[in-house]
Amino acid sequence: MTTPTLTQQAATAGPQQTAGYAARIDHVSKSFGRPGAQQHVLDDITVDVAPGEFVCLLGASGCGKSTLLNLVAGLDEPSAGTIDVPGSRPALMFQEHALFPWLTAGKNIELALKLRGMPRAERRTEAERLLELVRLKGAYGKRVHELSGGMRQRVAMARALAQDSGLLLMDEPFAALDAITRDVLHDELTRIWEETSLSVLFVTHNVREAVRLAERVVLLSSRPGRIARQWEVDIPQPRRIEDAAVAELSVEITEQLRGEIRRHGQH
Repeated sequence: MTTPTLTQQAATAGPQQTAGYAARIDHVSKSFGRPGAQQHVLDDITVDVAPGEFVCLLGASGCGKSTLLNLVAGLDEPSAGTIDVPGSRPALMFQEHALFPWLTAGKNIELALKLRGMPRAERRTEAERLLELVRLKGAYGKRVHELSGGMRQRVAMARALAQDSGLLLMDEPFAALDAITRDVLHDELTRIWEETSLSVLFVTHNVREAVRLAERVVLLSSRPGRIARQWEVDIPQPRRIEDAAVAELSVEITEQLRGEIRRHGQH
């Protein structure tokens, strides 16, 4: 088996990329457990995320999407293959907001700025700028319990952006929200992505969400996760989740997803 390596090169110029990709996943496999009793989760995954590209990883529950995201984030190492993320360490946004409840919205963001090495005198101004970017101007002093679910996810997004990375990793960040709030945050994420030229790798099991957001949808088969198919989404932004073109492509991808689930005997 190939010796695993994970390259996370040091940041020299903030989010800007000098390589021709924001992330390169090269023949990556991942297994858990001890030899002889291993659970094979990912098998020979190869995919690049281009600078400024929005890519959705789509698949049934348990197919290894979040595992792959964790590998790209550097939270674990592949069993085989390599992952290269040029520039600064990726920013990661989870399913739950993971905000510290004893800190205000602004102080949660400032903590990320502190870890990044920003001087204390500059942190509040930058935190307020990021809150304004996610349409939460004036929320600096709000406690977590004073914020709605959608507002908390906006703060979490601002905190991720505070890491000044060129690559944003998102693990089903809107899954727990109601449909209307989720739709609003789709709009906000699209706007921020366009304004900042971020590269985004977004995990979801919601086909419509993937087509609504992504420039490219990568479908993983059921475990072990392999790349089953990819689609370029040539529907102009802004898109609506109810748009006819979004619905049409969603039907095609859903049929492929169902086929993968049937092929692997999952229900």
